[in-house]
Amino acid sequence: MKINQDIRRKLLQIAAFGFSNSYIGNFRGGRLYNGNWKNFCNPGINCYSCPAARFACPIGAMQAVGSSAKFSLGFYALGFVLALGVIFGRAICGFICPFGFIQELLHKIPSPKKRIYKPLTYIKYVLLILFVLLIPAAITDRFGIGVQAFCEYICPAGTLEGGIPMLLTHPELRTQMGGLFGLKVAILTVTLLGCIICCRFFCKVMCPLGAIYGLLNKVSFYRVRIDRGECVSCGKCGDICPMDIDPVSKPDSAECIRCGKCAAACPAKAISVGFCNKRNRSIQK
Repeated sequence: MKINQDIRRKLLQIAAFGFSNSYIGNFRGGRLYNGNWKNFCNPGINCYSCPAARFACPIGAMQAVGSSAKFSLGFYALGFVLALGVIFGRAICGFICPFGFIQELLHKIPSPKKRIYKPLTYIKYVLLILFVLLIPAAITDRFGIGVQAFCEYICPAGTLEGGIPMLLTHPELRTQMGGLFGLKVAILTVTLLGCIICCRFFCKVMCPLGAIYGLLNKVSFYRVRIDRGECVSCGKCGDICPMDIDPVSKPDSAECIRCGKCAAACPAKAISVGFCNKRNRSIQK
């Protein structure tokens, strides 16, 4: 059951990644798709400037504030993310986020594996508040469009999926490379190494979109349920969790991506994940 469930999740991840990046031919000429699909946001992290990308990035769209058109776009993106968060919580990260899929592939590279120091997981909330919400609202250009601070200064997904492919296919852009691009390459390098050593390093430490979805885990319809009367406190669910949490003590943790590995590993079948109505029962003594 554990293997089958994980295979189903992987197939959904592959399908979501392929649909989100279906214009593979654009890599050859470094072109960007600008059709009607770009008016919609991807539920997960996937750079708008990736030549293969079908959708816009919700984080990039949320930073567009100021002028009426861009202001509406920012509100649409925020509303879209909040609606998905209320329904699915951080299951979006676990099942259909393109960059989440990339991180899981990187983690399969043989290396020593480590867990994240928990205080580092709060960095993503700082990045959300400063670089996605405050700076774009406070600093706008002459057209009233907010500075896309997270995309411009931080986002390793943008550097990997958009920045590097565009530089490889457009030699004229290389003359404009400076210290900022060097900083972003350094952030990307740390992120990639972090993902190899620690499962979903970007999700845990840096992702502002995951921060929003995680805050909605407590109210989302798709959730983890614990039958505490059946739980045998074996600890297997916590040992297998890719996000380094204990599902029994924190089933609504903001770090939980609802991947279902804990439910598959539970020998007592005390954990269920999904749109379930069964209430958590207290542990029977």
